[in-house]
Amino acid sequence: MVRLGELVMILDLAREGLSVSAIARRTGLDRKAIRKYIARGLEAPAYTPRPARPTLLTPFEPYLRERLQAFPDLSARRLLRELKERGYTGGYTILKAVVRAIRPTPSPSFERRFETPPGKQGQVDFAFFKTTFTDEPEVERIVWLFSMVLGHSRMMWARFVARQDLQTVLRCHIAAFDSFGGVPEQILYDRMKTAVLGEIEDPDQPTQGIAYNPKLLSLASHYGFLPKACKPYRAKTKGKVERPFRYVREDFFLARSFRKLEDLNIQFTQWLDQLANRRRHATTQRVVAEHFAEERPHLKPLPAGPFNSVLALERRVTRDGMVSVGGNLYSVPDCTRRRTVEVEVTAGTVTILEDGIAVASHPVLEGRGQRRIATGHRTQPPPPNSQTPTEVAMPPAPPLQGGTVTPRSLAIYDTIKLNAVEPFAYLRDVLERMVNGYPAARLADLLPWNWKPVVNA
Repeated sequence: MVRLGELVMILDLAREGLSVSAIARRTGLDRKAIRKYIARGLEAPAYTPRPARPTLLTPFEPYLRERLQAFPDLSARRLLRELKERGYTGGYTILKAVVRAIRPTPSPSFERRFETPPGKQGQVDFAFFKTTFTDEPEVERIVWLFSMVLGHSRMMWARFVARQDLQTVLRCHIAAFDSFGGVPEQILYDRMKTAVLGEIEDPDQPTQGIAYNPKLLSLASHYGFLPKACKPYRAKTKGKVERPFRYVREDFFLARSFRKLEDLNIQFTQWLDQLANRRRHATTQRVVAEHFAEERPHLKPLPAGPFNSVLALERRVTRDGMVSVGGNLYSVPDCTRRRTVEVEVTAGTVTILEDGIAVASHPVLEGRGQRRIATGHRTQPPPPNSQTPTEVAMPPAPPLQGGTVTPRSLAIYDTIKLNAVEPFAYLRDVLERMVNGYPAARLADLLPWNWKPVVNA
């Protein structure tokens, strides 16, 4: 086989007067081939495609064409099982390639818009945004917009978050339900990992089941809604929640500055309440807030109790008395003895336990890289240059006119109850021990998380 460049070189050497033998020696080709190409002149060689060799699948191609012509949506996995019953011994990869080539192309059809009745469906999705906060001008931050849109009225609840983790998803669901004052019958998701773990293949059925995240199912059971995953690569199935993302980006996000994530959500909530949910929707031709007022009675009522599904973790305490949960650091008391503690995470609370007893409880911090030290966890004051935020106790109220009672903080009672101790019995026992000369070296044993009642024989 002679390439076009080699053919040009042969013709150039022939024009320079070299003999056929000399050209053959220089190019390494046979003399008869040299004569043929010189006689043919500058004509690009024409190559025909190599004939396809028969494969193990070739005898079954007529059957595949017949089946796909009758049922174009049959999967390659289903066809593989049928072919194996007919004696096929080949592999799955070549079958996929052949099915992809011979599957009939569906004729394009018009999109069908569907509307849901009041209270029937909500749609959930995330959108990706980049911004630079003025408090941190040297860092470009990635934030995600969680959005839930009611399918009937197009009422939208949304919040910018730093992560798409399961804890954030659950917390946003709860806040959205509280804002709506009710729960839709079903909620539509795409294939995000916090909602859908994957598909369950059933060899006895051509369709596949959906494996949902167990924590999401617990939330759905508590609030009484049905999670529903849309088909892969069918983003238009949940267009009611995806279409507003462009509206948010163009009408709100662009050409604005934000100090930090909290400021971003404050401005966004104001925009939602004053503009987005008060506009006349282009599809329904109704004002969103007024339309939602009609849909709200059709929503399911909120449950009586809070959602308290617990995610149990095990963490090590750092040298400075902090525990890492979700990229943030939470403090434990200085008297914590174990280096490994248990952590229970709910949608809004992080509780740290030592030997099964709660020693610290913190609200969940938004974002990553933050630290929180609770009041009473440190016996020594922080250094002057410390930037770590701590809980600030409220200043005591001024004494009433003519009174002699000095107000005291009641935080000690919260700490006692947090450790499953009855406050009156604990305080009485501790005061009696101190009056009776309890050793000063063992005062740490009288703290709420170490205290053990005296059992009289």
